[in-house]
Amino acid sequence: MTTGRLLAVFVTAATVALIVVGTLWPIQSAVAMAGSGADLLSSSSSAQAAVENLAAEIGRQDWEKAYSSLANKNEFTEPEFVRDLTGNYPSLRTYATLDSSDLRPLHASADEAQIQLKLRWSTVVGTFLDTRTLKVVRTDDRSDHWAVVWPIVKEPRVPPQVIPVNYLRWDVIYRGPGDDWGAQDVEAPRVRIIDMHPVDRSAGVVIMGELLNEDVVPAFVTVKATLLAKDGSVIASEDSFDKISHVLLPKQVTPFLIAFHDVALSQVDSVHMNPSATLIAASADPVIEIEDQHLNPAPGASFTGKLINESGQVVNVAHVLGTFYGKDGQLVWVADQYVDRALLPETPVSFAMSIPADIASKVGSERAITATYSSGRFQ
Repeated sequence: MTTGRLLAVFVTAATVALIVVGTLWPIQSAVAMAGSGADLLSSSSSAQAAVENLAAEIGRQDWEKAYSSLANKNEFTEPEFVRDLTGNYPSLRTYATLDSSDLRPLHASADEAQIQLKLRWSTVVGTFLDTRTLKVVRTDDRSDHWAVVWPIVKEPRVPPQVIPVNYLRWDVIYRGPGDDWGAQDVEAPRVRIIDMHPVDRSAGVVIMGELLNEDVVPAFVTVKATLLAKDGSVIASEDSFDKISHVLLPKQVTPFLIAFHDVALSQVDSVHMNPSATLIAASADPVIEIEDQHLNPAPGASFTGKLINESGQVVNVAHVLGTFYGKDGQLVWVADQYVDRALLPETPVSFAMSIPADIASKVGSERAITATYSSGRFQ
């Protein structure tokens, strides 16, 4: 009994101590996410503290406080500061939330410092990284106070103009409840898998391939893969989700990639592939040109380029898919990246997608396509 009482007293005391420590010295990331944590931030008595406080205010979307803390706020307005972080037009940035932040000191002197700030934002399709190199200065009014010089990035303004368009468009008219067209509507488009490779990776099995819309009408497509064991039992089933261009115009090809985590290829006897397609209204606009495509070797292997929106409408979300082929022409990898800013007409936007180092050394050629979301419709 005595031992039990001592243990209970010890646990209670430890719990109280941890609560006190957590209150007096809160973790910075927790403060950043807490709506009422403004008063718990440390004072900006150092360059690092100034950057940490700014990141916390951005994480809480306390734009007024973040803007007022800047050393160069006279160079731009608060709305311009907010748009720099969230975008001028609706995009992935607009609805993102700050997941975490990291900073790395680069240089420091008595009155000035340079710090790299990495803001990792979470979206419905994953995370994106916004890296800023910040100058932090000691303010004149208070010798023990530091403030960040924010490197504002202003999106270019598109001048008023007329952009002629000439593109194909497909509309779909379905049988209504009062129509007597027979028992069926228009048939689903014909699609076919033209290439498929299972690959064993450290994280599990990856199924990658290419899908062709061989019909004369547009299709909304998806691919489902099922891994089967030697006894015929199902190991796992997954679909392509976002590693695919779901809307295919006639004769278009999309890559796809399906990942099975914690599965070894040695467990798999066969793979059952199930492509599906649904007829959908679509058009060939907006046209997204891809320029300056370049494969960068390891270390840090990547595929980079620029997207140019050649239409007259704003593209809110652009999804770039890269297909990589070996020197023998065989498919070796599929990668993708969502562009976090909206694509304005005739305004280049860069993209960069990572490639595994062991894959990059095998690549002989590559191909890139884009899928876009604009004004409430997929293209």
